[in-house]
This record gives sequence, C-alpha cells and structure tokens, in this order.
Amino acid sequence: MTTIVGIKTREGVVLGSDKRASKGFFIGSKITQKIAKIDDTLAIAIAGQLSDAEYLIKMAKAERKLMELRRGFPLTVKESTRLIANLAYSGLKNYQPYFVELLVAGVDEEGSHIYTADMSGAIIGEDFASSGSGSPIAYGVLESVYRSDLTNEEAKEVAAKAVKAAMERDPGSGNGVDVLVIPALVKAEAV
Repeated sequence: MTTIVGIKTREGVVLGSDKRASKGFFIGSKITQKIAKIDDTLAIAIAGQLSDAEYLIKMAKAERKLMELRRGFPLTVKESTRLIANLAYSGLKNYQPYFVELLVAGVDEEGSHIYTADMSGAIIGEDFASSGSGSPIAYGVLESVYRSDLTNEEAKEVAAKAVKAAMERDPGSGNGVDVLVIPALVKAEAV
C-alpha cells in the first residue's frame, strides 16, 4: 500500500512518493524510501513488496552497468525500463513473481520519459503516472492540473499535491512526501 507518482516535464522528470510502509493493517515504518536513484539520469519509484523491489533494482543496476560496459555507450530510458520489466517477468515465468509496480523515470538524448512497469513485463510510456493503493486519488489531481509545459518546480508542487491528496483518503499512504527531480540533459552545441 502506497502512493507513487511520476511526471514528465519540459525540463526533465519528477517522481513523488509517500513514506509509509505497511504490514497488513500495521504501519511498519514511517520513513521508507520508495524512490531509488539509479544514476543521474534514471530513477525508480516503488509500489508493492519492498524486498522484491529492492532485489529487482539491485539486479537492474548491475545488468545495466554490464550492458553499458559491453556496448560502450549508455542505455536509453526505454532500454533500461525494458531490462527492468524483463527481470520482473522472469520471476512470473518461474512461478516466483515479484509483487511490484514500478514507475521508471529518466532523461536521455531523446528527452524525458515516464514508464510504468509491473510483474507482467509490460511497459507503458506516459506523460504522468501513478501507482499504489492511493493512485486513484493521485490520478484525480494529476489529470486536473497536468500540462505538457510544466517546469520541474511546478511538477514538484503537483507531485506533492497528488501524494498529499492520496494520503488524506488512503490509509496505506502517509507520513510525508519525498520528491526527486531529474533535470533534462544539456545538449552540447556544435561549433
């Protein structure tokens, strides 16, 4: 139970999450980090089983680094998301599913990206997305205020507003808001 949101902006991407980790109807932690920064260009927001998500993120970091070393250039955000989704799907195919829903957010040479990924291996690109038990409420905020020309600062406020709205009505979300901004890559101009 949680609320995570991702927003694509004209200046990069923004991820937001609440801080509550629940164990059934018990609050297990009030300071849980649900946003994992992979590097300066990619981050993942986690909804679902924390241990499964942490394992997938560690595997994805290692596999991504190996692929980049073999290729000699970095993976795009979509390639990184496909890698993560394939790892999640491998668990499902082996009858040991990873009970997670992930928002993968990042920037690359092609621009800013928000993708949803889950245990089925599916990935969907979105301008904004939410997941977790509070997502229906967060979507109400996102759909009412999202614009494609949002700045990162404006998107930070929108993400916080969406998560706070969810925390008001969803008992699985609470204890504060974390927000992470990844600015767009600065393109070098040819001389």
